Amino acid sequence: MVVLDATIVNIALPHIKDALNFSTTDLSWVINAYTLTFGGLLLLGGRAGDILGRRRVFIFGTLLFGLASLLGGFAQDSTLLLAARALQGIGGAICSPTAFALIATNFEEGPERNKAFGVFSAVAGSGAAIGLLAGGLLTEYLDWRWVFFVNVPISVLIAIAAPRYIAESERHPGRFDLPGAFTSTLGLVGLVYGFIRAANPDYGWSDGLTIGSFVGGAILLAAFFVIERRTAQPITPLHLFSNRNRTGGLVMMLCLAAAMFGIFFYVVLFVQGPLGYSPLKAGVSFLPISVSIIIAAQIASSLQAKYGPKPFMAGGALLVTIGLTWLTQIHKDSGYLDGVLAPTVIFGFGMGLIFVPVMLLSVAGVPGEETGAASGLLNSMQQIGGSLGLSILTTVFAHYAVPEFKAQAPKFLQTAPPEQLAYFQQRGDFPPGSDAANSVLAQGISHGFIVGAALAGIALLVAVFAIKAKPGDLPSGDSAGIAMH
Repeated sequence: MVVLDATIVNIALPHIKDALNFSTTDLSWVINAYTLTFGGLLLLGGRAGDILGRRRVFIFGTLLFGLASLLGGFAQDSTLLLAARALQGIGGAICSPTAFALIATNFEEGPERNKAFGVFSAVAGSGAAIGLLAGGLLTEYLDWRWVFFVNVPISVLIAIAAPRYIAESERHPGRFDLPGAFTSTLGLVGLVYGFIRAANPDYGWSDGLTIGSFVGGAILLAAFFVIERRTAQPITPLHLFSNRNRTGGLVMMLCLAAAMFGIFFYVVLFVQGPLGYSPLKAGVSFLPISVSIIIAAQIASSLQAKYGPKPFMAGGALLVTIGLTWLTQIHKDSGYLDGVLAPTVIFGFGMGLIFVPVMLLSVAGVPGEETGAASGLLNSMQQIGGSLGLSILTTVFAHYAVPEFKAQAPKFLQTAPPEQLAYFQQRGDFPPGSDAANSVLAQGISHGFIVGAALAGIALLVAVFAIKAKPGDLPSGDSAGIAMH
């Protein structure tokens, strides 16, 4: 349910934009509101399970996720939808780490637990692909609101079944690092808000609130690092960054997640805009990315022990850079095969090569009691990187889309049919699918992915010059299973 929600909403984005009068730049908050709270509070959710009992916390998080989904489905304006998405992220941050930890406490160490981890990883790995298809089906044949409603019966059934089938874990005494959790989350929100506000032509970079958001975000993040250094039980043990290979892997995940979120956000808009795909066809059109990720991950996993992580991390980062550079050439007349399929499959194959070694390096050499924190830190980096990256891409998108909008407007006003003119006068935007709207979208997307390609280039440099791990440095057994999550 949690993994599914990372992609099921993406397919519905054009319909959400139209129904609730989002601008393209503000639409990115539908993704960021979820990922910021999910990534920022993930480690706190895992700590809550340890202290209060994992089954109890798991049920609470699942029901909270379902309630937030219900509110999102009934949202009549953008503010309520974004609030519901943030609440979904909190629910996901509570139930996701406890779900994984419950497997370790409900299955005996050895083949039984390894099999359970394998099933869990397969479900998590297929969730993104299922989300794309489910989002397309629900949006096309029911309504975009059903991408939220679908979570409600699932969460209720899980809450009913959990006490019957899942044993409660032993509680471990400890403290909640609430100051660390909230300063990190609010600091990131400040930075993301600053980028997205700067993308709005009515405000820009010189706006007082834009500047204040950046300053406030930086102060809060600085406070977070001070808190983590001084607290006895930090939510993020900073000494985990002392390992060169682990830090390199985390930086790579931060950069590459930024590009990945951009693809799932902007290319979805492109295939349902200039290409004119229905929601279902758009979902199907993204399946090759998921397939390429799965195939490459299997290759990297099977050959990891022989060749070590560095060849796969460097080779994968190179492929990702190539795919994103190709996407910078997209234009309003690009076709699916050359404009979308080829670059995104190259991108997906590169990401698949990177995922396994980065995940394994994140727990290499970590004591057993900190393995959960290490793997949670990697998941947080993925969500945080995606949020920051998408906001930066959105800023660049707007910088180039706004001049294109102004250039297209005179021609549109002279040649557009009456129904399109009425749409423009009512909303102040070109109708979806019109030639003018397609030109604006493609202009912004092509330049936005220059940032994505640059971030991938940074990841490539890290893989080549910072990663020094050898084949024998990788963990095995349960540590590998935890990292695969």
